[in-house]
Amino acid sequence: MTTLEEGQLRWTPSQAFRDGSRIAHFMRWLESERGLAFADYGALWQWSVTDLEAFWDAIRAYFDLRFDTPAERVLGSAQMPGARWFEGASLNYVQQVFRHAGSGAARERTAIRYAGESIAVTDLSWDVLEQQVASLAHALRGMGVARGDRVAGYLPNIPATVVAFLATASLGAIWSGCAPDMGQVAVSDRFRQIEPKVLIAVDGYRYGGKAYDRAPVLADLAAALPSLTDLVLVPGEHTDAHAAPNAIALPANVRRHAWQAVLAHRVPLAIESVPFDHPLWIVYSSGTTGMPKPIVHGHGGIVIEQLKLMAFHNNLGPDDVFHWYSSSGWIMWNAQIAGLLLGSTIALYDGNPAWPDAGVLWRFVDAARVTAFGAGAAFFTAGMKAGIEPARVADLSRLRALGSTGSPLPAEAYDWIYRHVSADIWLAPMSGGTDFAGSFVAGCPILPVYSGEMQCRCLGAKVEAFDEAGNALVGEVGELVCTAPMPSMPLFLWGDTNGQRYRDSYFDTYPGVWRHGDWIKITAHGGAIIYGRSDATINRHGIRMGTSELYRVVEDLPEVLDSMVVDLEYLGRDSYMPLFVVLREGMVLDDALRDTMRARIRSALSSRHVPNEILQVPGVPRTLSGKKMEVPIKKLLLGHAPDKIANRDAMANPETLDWYFAYAERFIAARASESAAA
Repeated sequence: MTTLEEGQLRWTPSQAFRDGSRIAHFMRWLESERGLAFADYGALWQWSVTDLEAFWDAIRAYFDLRFDTPAERVLGSAQMPGARWFEGASLNYVQQVFRHAGSGAARERTAIRYAGESIAVTDLSWDVLEQQVASLAHALRGMGVARGDRVAGYLPNIPATVVAFLATASLGAIWSGCAPDMGQVAVSDRFRQIEPKVLIAVDGYRYGGKAYDRAPVLADLAAALPSLTDLVLVPGEHTDAHAAPNAIALPANVRRHAWQAVLAHRVPLAIESVPFDHPLWIVYSSGTTGMPKPIVHGHGGIVIEQLKLMAFHNNLGPDDVFHWYSSSGWIMWNAQIAGLLLGSTIALYDGNPAWPDAGVLWRFVDAARVTAFGAGAAFFTAGMKAGIEPARVADLSRLRALGSTGSPLPAEAYDWIYRHVSADIWLAPMSGGTDFAGSFVAGCPILPVYSGEMQCRCLGAKVEAFDEAGNALVGEVGELVCTAPMPSMPLFLWGDTNGQRYRDSYFDTYPGVWRHGDWIKITAHGGAIIYGRSDATINRHGIRMGTSELYRVVEDLPEVLDSMVVDLEYLGRDSYMPLFVVLREGMVLDDALRDTMRARIRSALSSRHVPNEILQVPGVPRTLSGKKMEVPIKKLLLGHAPDKIANRDAMANPETLDWYFAYAERFIAARASESAAA
């Protein structure tokens, strides 16, 4: 059996591929327009993170990013947090999108291509997209939505979700979305914090061949949101929503509207110009240390970051069809929509990526004529383990680029892709986060691909691997940090009036330096390897989730006194998530109680939150300040020495560790035995 290791050369771009890339064109533009010549990507990156103003102004000029009012300066302050970008400039995300709509026959080009489990591939033209956005924006304005108001979406990955986001943003209102597979508790925990005026939702969806009714959830959600004045109901894949709004019990003050009715009024699109740092959307952290953090990103920062990321690190342009498999609640949905900023066709698929079989997304890539395809790493590793050969399942001849994110892609998956997708494909995994709606490390079409590695640190992203003392490491694993500001970093956290929660979230470990919460190694040739989370965030099949919202559900059960969960997904390992519970005196954890816990978690949160195993424990280890010691227990189960994972003197209940030491010994031995047998 061949040993597959990190760092093996897998692909080298041809000279034609290099020369035709967007980043090579940018380098030629820099030389001709700015007199800046760079010998290689490393030199370009170094300039981009040391002369921030020159770099980001070059991005603005290269993409002809038009401001309605000009910027007074590129960077008013480089302090983190608190950097101020392009002060005085005004624009709108939606304005940048519809620059690509064109006129005349060009408006019939495809903007969105879509399919669902029971819906064949259909196209939405730029003309129809703009008409629908204009109609919905007009209707929202009639509902009283104005600049700064919040509009929430409880929608799947369908064209209507894109329309709803663009219509909201065109008004200067603020978009926030959750996927309909999230339960009422998880959704209300998010939306209650931002007080939306309007909710746009489906009353059901289809997944894995089954129809899921969300009407009861919508009724509960509307009752839980006192700020709500209007509900717009979009037809789900399994419903006819012409009459459906009246079937949902709503508070008396909430007006109801059918999707078809709000799109019926034809009007021209009117776009509100807003400041560069005006809020565009609110996305959410996973909720590890409390309620999910509502993270606010601005119009300008998102536009300029996504133009750079999608053009230079994904090599997208107007001739591409871009599909990134995602739910509407993952930040990769937002990233996929950014393809519109470059005039690309975006291809949406709504459904289970493994139903009716593991080849369904590959067949969609074929049918939708996709040229650039991405998904969570878990999708590729699942296909590898299922033994499918995508090139035999579908015609992938148009596919030139493959992306991956969400969790580390192991070396074995690189081998599988180059054997069974294509021997000549640009494989460009990337890693970033919901927190800043971008990537820190990603692909580069002028660099070679090595197994297990991301090709480069992104332009404008001053990423380092830090040791505990804040020293930069090369060739060693350290904390992923960013030591210089980026335009797409959060404006603020909603409701964080003094900025303390923001500072505590990202800047408490290394003052003035963004700590991201991943383990990273910078390789000698400038690539990067991500080794998983360095904090307690759950990374379940590529979707980041928090522990605290799971605790709220589990500990609400009368039998449960305390609980702790850890996620053991790591490079080359399957996700494995045990839940440890402390029960009331005299209670025993039996199958019935386990089933109750699983059902409660699935209903309130999602199926992804359901643990692999539930174990009764005598106690949950806690620090002197009362924090659950998730990270030390995670390290213990990953094989770290027991005497290195925690200082008993800094614990409130050090005696609880003994049970976990014994369990870890059994757990690691069992895993080793399984690996040997395989």
